[in-house]
Amino acid sequence: MTTDLGPFAPTRHWMRAHPLATDAVLAFGALVSMVVGSFADPHGPHGPTFGTRTPEPLSLLLMVLAAAALVFRRRHVRAVLAATVVLSLLELTTGEPRAPVAMAAVIALYTLASRTDRPTTWRIALLTMAGMTGIAMLAGPLPWYAQENIGIFAWTGMAAAAGDAVRSRRAFVDAIRERAERAERTREEEARRRVAEERLRIARDLHDVVAHHIALVNVQAGVAAHVMDRRPDQAKEALAHVRDASRSALNELRATVGLLRQSGDPEAPTEPAPGLARLDELVDTFRNAGLPVKVMVELGRDADPLPAAVDLAAYRVIQEALTNVRKHAGPRARAEVSVVRVGDSAEVTVLDDGGGAAGAAAAAEPAPADGPGGGHGLLGMRERAGALGGSCSAGPRFGGGYRVHVVLPVK
Repeated sequence: MTTDLGPFAPTRHWMRAHPLATDAVLAFGALVSMVVGSFADPHGPHGPTFGTRTPEPLSLLLMVLAAAALVFRRRHVRAVLAATVVLSLLELTTGEPRAPVAMAAVIALYTLASRTDRPTTWRIALLTMAGMTGIAMLAGPLPWYAQENIGIFAWTGMAAAAGDAVRSRRAFVDAIRERAERAERTREEEARRRVAEERLRIARDLHDVVAHHIALVNVQAGVAAHVMDRRPDQAKEALAHVRDASRSALNELRATVGLLRQSGDPEAPTEPAPGLARLDELVDTFRNAGLPVKVMVELGRDADPLPAAVDLAAYRVIQEALTNVRKHAGPRARAEVSVVRVGDSAEVTVLDDGGGAAGAAAAAEPAPADGPGGGHGLLGMRERAGALGGSCSAGPRFGGGYRVHVVLPVK
């Protein structure tokens, strides 16, 4: 938060960069004002008159010392206030005619009020106001009711009030600036967090799509190569499955990459994201690849449909789990899929028997903690479940095989 000072901006920047020189200029101005004021008689017939009185040498010395003390008003705030008050009291009790040395104490009190807290300001201000005014009334050469004595009280009080107001405004401006900077940092952090979440989500979708379809293409291509010479009809059927899997992969990749388009792009895909409504289609692709799969879905007849995010997460979990079974669980493995709604949660379970050869413990991809060489399937399932406030557990089954269990809150 900055303030445009126009032609005064360079001067203000110079003053901030050279505080001691600024205070020296202020002290010189105060000295000139005090000297000029010491030649004025406030009791003239038509107001203050000049040339009717001359300050004493002691008064001139006190004014010079008080102005010299103001040069250090920001470095030694309380010491300068004490020095100017003492010099002012000397003038108030000995000087006649009186010189305005108290002006230096007024400036020092303003400086203290603008650079400290409010309780400290008013404690010191009240002590200064009462002390200077009381001593001037009781020990000064003028009558106690003289206007000069009342003026001391008024000027010191206004100096404390002005300094406190400046400090309060400075604190208010600093608070606004700090809140603005914090809000800016928060917006930047939120933007970075959203970008990171979006990257992870797209990475999970790409992994699920590519891993699933490429695994099926690999299996069917192997079958076609194996039976090409002896059973060309079966090879053609396997190649047809390869074509279908690759087409599905391209379509899903196009839909996923389309999310990166800008809003309003007429070429952005409008096809809905996959869900449990396409579960039979997904399972058929694995069955065509030689993986027997049993499916049981029980979501309740009268229950509300699953939210889109939960529906997509359940579909992707089943897709990734079955892909892992097909890739790792052995050629004779069988799988079971169940989706059950229990209270306010949807539970997705994928089981395999390990096929008897590869063993289910070796069937799963390495956990994320296994290092950079491990897969990302289990990590993606855990991230999907965690993003919705659910949980994911995966591990070997007793007696062989592997089990993936995901709980997704519906509400």
